[in-house]
Amino acid sequence: MKARPFLAVVLAVVLAVLGLGLGAWWLVWQRSPLQLSHRPLEVPRAARFVPRQAPLALYVFTDGEEPVAYARAVAEGRRRREAADVIGRLRDGAFAAAGLDYRNELAGWLDAPVGLALFDAPAPTEDQAEASASAGGWLLVLGSRDEEGARRFLQRFWQTRSLAGTDLQVSSYRGMGLISGRGALVGQEAIPLATALVDDDLVLIASGRGILEQALDVSQIDELNQAGQPGFAGSLDRLGPAAALLLARPQAMERWLGLALPQAREDRPSRLIAALRPEGRALLLRGQLELTAPLSAASPLAQGRREALLAGRRGDAASLALLQDPAALEQVPLLAPLLSRSLTPVATAEAGPLPALVAAADGGALLAADGSDGWLLGTAADQPDPASLEAPLAAEGLIPAPLELADRSLLVWTRLAAAGRGTRRGSEDGLQASLAGWRAVENDLAWWGGRLDLLEARSGGEGARREHQLEALATPSAPFQWALGAAPARALLHDLPPWRLLAGLAGGSLDQPVEGLALALQPGAGGLGLDARIDFD
Repeated sequence: MKARPFLAVVLAVVLAVLGLGLGAWWLVWQRSPLQLSHRPLEVPRAARFVPRQAPLALYVFTDGEEPVAYARAVAEGRRRREAADVIGRLRDGAFAAAGLDYRNELAGWLDAPVGLALFDAPAPTEDQAEASASAGGWLLVLGSRDEEGARRFLQRFWQTRSLAGTDLQVSSYRGMGLISGRGALVGQEAIPLATALVDDDLVLIASGRGILEQALDVSQIDELNQAGQPGFAGSLDRLGPAAALLLARPQAMERWLGLALPQAREDRPSRLIAALRPEGRALLLRGQLELTAPLSAASPLAQGRREALLAGRRGDAASLALLQDPAALEQVPLLAPLLSRSLTPVATAEAGPLPALVAAADGGALLAADGSDGWLLGTAADQPDPASLEAPLAAEGLIPAPLELADRSLLVWTRLAAAGRGTRRGSEDGLQASLAGWRAVENDLAWWGGRLDLLEARSGGEGARREHQLEALATPSAPFQWALGAAPARALLHDLPPWRLLAGLAGGSLDQPVEGLALALQPGAGGLGLDARIDFD
């Protein structure tokens, strides 16, 4: 009987210690920079001040220090300082583009949300609900940790610029105080600026008084701002957790994102909405390219066929693509350029005409790989029929012939060419046959390649890494899947205008840390779904 009180005391102490431990763990986890990977996506508070038809809007759900701490936490020990420096330079460069010094003006008080909107169309009047904002302008919405931080910033912001000779104008609009003038960082050209303090913890900075007044106007009417868009919250739920949100209209996609869009077509995009979040040493993007008219839903890639193609793949692969009915995907204007690029490594002049003809004629699932072992295609055994390729290959001077090799029955294509010096012209000794490609059937799959040693090559190494990249996307049924190793990923990103813009803000190339890139696209009634993952070392 005496043991019961003692056990009760022990149990109470254990539960108390456990509760304190869980509470401490929860507190540490909530403050950990790793939380950046798990932040739920919600309608940004800053979106209330952005006109609905703004060409481009970017919302960041963190302060200026958390991304730097996250990069330092997930990087390898020897790369932690370098990773943090890169993110810090990118952050500082982004604010410097707006004439702000992050370290001296923002670091002490900045908090989420951080919103940026870019404009390039004429400013609307109050009764033009769907018009865009002022030409060539921008709007920043900055959250503050407390009321005093925001007020002190605005006071010092304009005090510094006033001492530099800026003429300030103080006025009132919709019951709020507005300050406008021209300001810049030391050594930079002065630009028009206007600021306002909203709810004591939101600072609005715009490239002109007109843009700032418009931001205050649309914040009063849900039908005019991005936060009040019908279905906006539902779209965010489908995107999952995120650290940043991007919304872009067609004019912004072409001007700032470098996307070539179809002109005067019913399926022209109406909006891009995309969420970005870090995951370990990777950056994930999930989005939807909404269209003015729905696309025909593409057939999904069957799981069984996908697994069979990956299991039968052999050799190395710096580039690995999985496509469902590439001939049909080629007809989607938004997909055609990317589809062509994904097949470029296996359709070069050095590879000859065979891989390009096979890809164009395939009406089912296709695997396309390219690496140090050469190019490799995998298709269904009847897709395409070799007989259908006979005429175009013959026009290229390719001759088909059966070949038995290591108990395998192959169909090979060769090209006859004149041999080098020392042979008699016109004689059999004066001709030399070079291999242009081969085809082998295994189970219900046909494999096409450019080099015979691929038949004996084992899959692994770089090829296995490409498969892991596709698995990490978690989109096994997407009709377009593409994974790239370090070198081709860096080359692809280097050509993208947004990547070059980020490199400019960071003050140097961002290519070197990139270890791989994976993409998945899903045409459907809602538009074009997209998933991307950039892996860093």
